[in-house]
Amino acid sequence: MSVLVPILGDQLSHRLASLQGCDRADTVVLMMEVAGEATHVRHHKAKIALIFSAMRHFAAELRAAGWRVDYIDLDDPDNAGSFTGEMIRAVERHAPHLIRAVEPGDWRVEQAMLDWQTFTGCPVEIMPDSRFLCSRDEFAGWAAGRKELRMEFFYREMRRRTGLLMDGKDPVGGKWNYDAENRSGPPPGLKGPPLPRFTPDAVTQDVIELVGTRFDQHFGSLENFNWPVTAAEAEQAAAAFLTDRLPTFGQWQDAMVRGQDFLFHAVLSPAINLGLLDPLGLCHRAEAEYRAGHAPLAAVEGFIRQLIGWREYIRGVYWLEMPGLAEDNFLEAKRPLPDFYWTGKTDMACLADCVRTTRDNAYAHHIQRLMVLGNFALLAGIRPQEVADWFLVVYADAFDWVELPNVAGMALFADGGRLASKPYAASGAYIDRMSNYCGTCRYKVKLKTGPEACPFNSLYWHFLDRNADKLGRNIRLANPYATWRRMSEDKRGEYLASAEAFLATLSAADPGWAR
Repeated sequence: MSVLVPILGDQLSHRLASLQGCDRADTVVLMMEVAGEATHVRHHKAKIALIFSAMRHFAAELRAAGWRVDYIDLDDPDNAGSFTGEMIRAVERHAPHLIRAVEPGDWRVEQAMLDWQTFTGCPVEIMPDSRFLCSRDEFAGWAAGRKELRMEFFYREMRRRTGLLMDGKDPVGGKWNYDAENRSGPPPGLKGPPLPRFTPDAVTQDVIELVGTRFDQHFGSLENFNWPVTAAEAEQAAAAFLTDRLPTFGQWQDAMVRGQDFLFHAVLSPAINLGLLDPLGLCHRAEAEYRAGHAPLAAVEGFIRQLIGWREYIRGVYWLEMPGLAEDNFLEAKRPLPDFYWTGKTDMACLADCVRTTRDNAYAHHIQRLMVLGNFALLAGIRPQEVADWFLVVYADAFDWVELPNVAGMALFADGGRLASKPYAASGAYIDRMSNYCGTCRYKVKLKTGPEACPFNSLYWHFLDRNADKLGRNIRLANPYATWRRMSEDKRGEYLASAEAFLATLSAADPGWAR
């Protein structure tokens, strides 16, 4: 009798809780490439290739370490196509006395996992994912009784717990948060250093060929595939970031430059979310760069905040709010997703470039996602479920636990403000300040209304006007609403008519892209 340990595609860590304490001689590790997970939304080709290649490399590492691995290839003729189907087959093959799993990152997958004992007749133990600093139960305890869940207060607790950037009980430098120092727009000619390149080996080449054949109708390109697929490669990428990008990461982290897809960003989130890198270890290394005088405090604090603050907070919110979060639509947005989210064919230079880098790289940095792609969807009133599906499809680091609260809660305010205190709505002026997109755009960012004006300008006021009953009392929107009320009736009419004219030009996307 043996223990069966299923390892999912985003659990590729040798420190995974389900492996700890297991006898290699009496354990079977099950890894499964299943069509159902690649197609429940039609994921970007490069995302599928990354996950499958990383899984195959991890399986080889496990075997080299003495584990018995039962690996199910996608093209196995007996592949059941689902996790549950493969669990049933695996129990028939191995007759284990226990299935020992780590909780997944997807509510949908957990619901299936909870039924494994019923379908297989084998007891199932589901363990907390110890790769996160804050367990689901701990986050629920922190959130209990709070009227508002604000990341800043949670982040401070994580700083105290980890001791990162702390001088005793106080934060280094006397402040918890240096975000105000990390908002510089790009000067002319701003470029980041080149990313490390990882030439696909034979395993990855086989996966790329498989994905190109089986998922040829999915969004995205495989031509630029350059993701680290092993822990060793991910470590090279991390070392390069800490040396080459971290010192200037903070200052330019919100900047957008046409054709500069990575600038000074870490681009480590796919490796972290797959399990190839330890986020806490990265934070300690970033702190060491500050302590050694190699990186400024604002940059290091901003990086650490993203990992032990925002990342942990988002996961906690996801499990606290599911399954309702997936259907939330506080602002009653009903417009279908425009086709240019897939094609990139739009005269809006910012959106066109953000879709291009998304298509080419399965990546766009956080301001491109939030303040261009998300902001447009918010202002235009795009249905949250369609936007969330799109984000889940197109980004290599997008797993449900991290993507859904970021999109539905932060970008679209679909949860009514449980996650964010106000909508992240902005006109064209913000994009002009933080990018060089507007200088090459057909639309004029300085024009407020009319066919030549930047659509973000009129859409911003249209958004506030149509949601005044839901947002008008939001204290953080008091100034914009006061400005709107001071406008003449004719001026307000011009804004609304201009926005309506633009919205009428949008074509809905083919729903087949997403599902």
